[in-house]
Amino acid sequence: MTATPSNQEPQPSAEGANTAEVLFYCDMLALSPTERQAHQTLIGRLFGSLLQETRALEDGYAYRFDGEHYSLVAEFITHERLCCPFLTFGLTIAPHRGPVWLQLTAPGDVKPFLTEELGQYVARQ
Repeated sequence: MTATPSNQEPQPSAEGANTAEVLFYCDMLALSPTERQAHQTLIGRLFGSLLQETRALEDGYAYRFDGEHYSLVAEFITHERLCCPFLTFGLTIAPHRGPVWLQLTAPGDVKPFLTEELGQYVARQ
C-alpha cells in the first residue's frame, strides 16, 4: 500500500484538531524498491482475483480467501506490517482446509484508508 512517505510529517486536519485523530501513513522506506514491486503485485493478486468476500468490522475490514491461499496471505502480512505499522493484523484459519480470514484493523477510522489503498483492486472483481 502507498500513502504519505515516512520522511514527510503527516499534517493533521483542522477539522480534527480537538480530537484524538489517528493519522495513517505508510513507511515508504520499509521495503526495497524490488520488495515493494513484488508486494504490490501480491496485493493485486490477493485483492484483485483471489478475494472471495469482504466484511466491514467496527474498526476495519475482514477479507476471506480460500484456505489454499494461506501462504500468500501470510506473505502479505509479513511485508504489510513493515510499511503500515499502525495496522493490526488478525488471521483466522478455518479447520478442514476451510477459508482464511484476514482482519485489518486500527484505532480510529481506518476504513477510508483501506478502501483507498485496496479498493482499486477489489473493484475489479
